[in-house]
Amino acid sequence: MFPLGEIPLRLVSFARTLLRVKPAEQLADDGSHTQLRRTLGLVPLVALSVGATLGTGIFVVLAEAAPAAGPAVVVSFVLAGLAALCSALSYAELAGSVPVSGSAYSYTYATLGELVAWICGWCLLLEYGVSVAAVAVGWGGYLNEFLQGTIGVTIPEILAAPPGEGGVVNIPAALIVLLAMFVLLRGVRESARVTTITTLLKIAVLVFFVAVAITAFNSDNMTPFAPYGFAGISVGASAVFFSFIGFDAASTAGEEARNPKRDLPRAIILSLAIVTAIYVLVAFAAVGAVGVDVLSGSNASLATALRIVTGQGWASVVLAFGAVIAIASVVLTVLYGQTRILVSMSRDGLMPSMLSKVNQRAVPARNTVVVGVVVALLAAVVPLNQLAEATSIGTLVAFSLVNIGVLVLRRTRPELPRSFRTPLMPWIPLLGLALCVYLIFGLDVVTWVTFAIWTAIGLAVYFGYGRRKSKLNGSGPAAG
Repeated sequence: MFPLGEIPLRLVSFARTLLRVKPAEQLADDGSHTQLRRTLGLVPLVALSVGATLGTGIFVVLAEAAPAAGPAVVVSFVLAGLAALCSALSYAELAGSVPVSGSAYSYTYATLGELVAWICGWCLLLEYGVSVAAVAVGWGGYLNEFLQGTIGVTIPEILAAPPGEGGVVNIPAALIVLLAMFVLLRGVRESARVTTITTLLKIAVLVFFVAVAITAFNSDNMTPFAPYGFAGISVGASAVFFSFIGFDAASTAGEEARNPKRDLPRAIILSLAIVTAIYVLVAFAAVGAVGVDVLSGSNASLATALRIVTGQGWASVVLAFGAVIAIASVVLTVLYGQTRILVSMSRDGLMPSMLSKVNQRAVPARNTVVVGVVVALLAAVVPLNQLAEATSIGTLVAFSLVNIGVLVLRRTRPELPRSFRTPLMPWIPLLGLALCVYLIFGLDVVTWVTFAIWTAIGLAVYFGYGRRKSKLNGSGPAAG
């Protein structure tokens, strides 16, 4: 028992440990001594971000959001893109100020303190890990579409869908995650080369889709444009918002970029602009060509649309092949991002040290294997809609914290060198924060419950392990 007079002092001391900030200079110093190799220039960084983003929303989630928004799902993508843009500008400033691998987790650690940083990192694990699983589930649908169009067979539903969606286990989804894991184990240079090639391929496939689908545009498919009003549009935006998470993938490569202060902000903004333009064009062409009902009824909605438009199978086979390759690249790049966030959390002592150790290829191999296996299991047994919405709320919370963090760092460290400055301060971060909060409240109750459980587990891990092991306790070289 403590004397009554000591209790307030101990409470104050306890609160200070939760709010302790890791200075930006210390984070940058950790990053400058990394064992990861600096091999990525601007083009690979843009490809990494576009590769992590493009495909998730269009190839998979369009079919999930269209019933809620109707033809106005096009506006849903614009609204989600606007929310993402405000957050992207905040990300760009912080990436140029704190160029390390931890993305939003590291930025929050430098501004809002350890407990909030932990919550942010925990949300990022949900955002990245679950989104990989969600995309892998959608990949299986396009694989079946490709197999049906080429050799006339498909993987039986019992082995290609999770429980609750007509199957027992989704083997294709698990296999693509494991394949991505093995590519990452080869090294970052090899992974970047694969990402750049597949990103160019997926852009070409989507341009092909727009060119074909727009020839069958029917204005009747666009009416009623917003059957459920702005409420439906916002619900659709909440659902598709997770498809914009890839733009922050470049920020997870802060310690593998050759010139991070210059290239990270550019890569983040360029990738978001490219992705938003393509999303809106493809959604408009798809809805105009076949209507919302057709898109809502297929796990491979774009391939189905092309088959209807052309009346032949070859076009859908081309698109399905492109989707198989393209979605695989999303799995690869987002899985990469999650492993690098874990490197930062491990290096700070909040996760086991084995997760930040690298092998002779400069790859965090144990980390990569653990993440790959866990995500493969998720992809095999959890339905797509539950995965997508769980990812959305984790993404929105992380983005909200980044918008707050850039405001805090401007106030507390105005002298800190910044290679990019968010324009219209403080209005852009405040707008980004408001849009993220608005979209959070558009998610359903089940998603909130899932997030609450995930957060409770995260807090238990932090207070049971992370707080005691933190390098800021003074027990390690990173203490300050």
